[in-house]
Amino acid sequence: MLWYYFLPDQKQRHHVSNNRIGIDLGGTKIEAIIMNGEGEITHRLRVDTPKQDYEQALSTIKQLVLNIEQEAGIATTLPIGLGTPGAISFKTGLMKNCNSTCLNGKPLRQDLEAFLARPVRIANDADCFTLSEAIDGAAMDADVVFGVILGTGVGGGICIHGQLVQGVNAIAGEWGHNPVALSELADIEEMWAQLPHKQSRRCYCGRKNCVEAWLAGPAFELSYETLAGQKRHAADIVELAQRNDSCAALVLDSYHKMLAMALSNVINILDPEVIVLGGGMSNTTSLYTEVPKNLATYVFSDRVDTKIVKARHGDSSGVRGAAWLWQQRR
Repeated sequence: MLWYYFLPDQKQRHHVSNNRIGIDLGGTKIEAIIMNGEGEITHRLRVDTPKQDYEQALSTIKQLVLNIEQEAGIATTLPIGLGTPGAISFKTGLMKNCNSTCLNGKPLRQDLEAFLARPVRIANDADCFTLSEAIDGAAMDADVVFGVILGTGVGGGICIHGQLVQGVNAIAGEWGHNPVALSELADIEEMWAQLPHKQSRRCYCGRKNCVEAWLAGPAFELSYETLAGQKRHAADIVELAQRNDSCAALVLDSYHKMLAMALSNVINILDPEVIVLGGGMSNTTSLYTEVPKNLATYVFSDRVDTKIVKARHGDSSGVRGAAWLWQQRR
């Protein structure tokens, strides 16, 4: 199924110099945009993601690129930036750490460049999110930015002076697979005894009690289900907490403290000016007041000036960041 979007009054602006294509390869949809050098999106197209089928994913991306260029009336091939749920291994050149497991061990960039006969730049989806928000988003004036995705999973990216930091192992910013120090939480207040923090949670990566296992959207829902004995969506739990439901309020307060503790590790090491939150859980307004209040407990400083802000570009940050990969030095 295809969804086309033409932005008002911009359909004729595709001849602006520095056009490039950004693609966000997600678990449920693949989104493509054409963006010019000023960060204006002129065309947008979405398709469903083939379920765990690598060859079909390649074919879908190829057709998506051809369709959006045809709809835009562009005869020349445009460079492509691709955000993926993993990273390219510097050792093998193959994909690794993808929660869309059909991509792992595959030469995705090489295959796409052969398929499309043009250069392709690839970065982790959290890196793309961070790059977008650092260039012209909620952290555009900051020198050091840490981007956070709190969604189905937990991801992170680092941007310094408008440039992504990938690291020697291509895992810079992967805070979601550090362990949560649950024993520290148990000592804060008696109320922690009511929560099942002593029950280890297995992460998809194979480790126990990763940040993702406790702070992803499904993990937040699991905490509520464990305490209240019933399933609810994350947004409903937050709404219940705002209505002073005791179980929901306890789980949300627990989430605030765990997020503050996890982010404090980032602040102690990276000391960013701005932390930008994205993903479904970032829509929880209390994060922007309660998490900063708890940072001082864990950050090794006499004051904490790091700002925690919501992403400016919302769900579009990932695909915009993929397009901005062509601003990056290589």
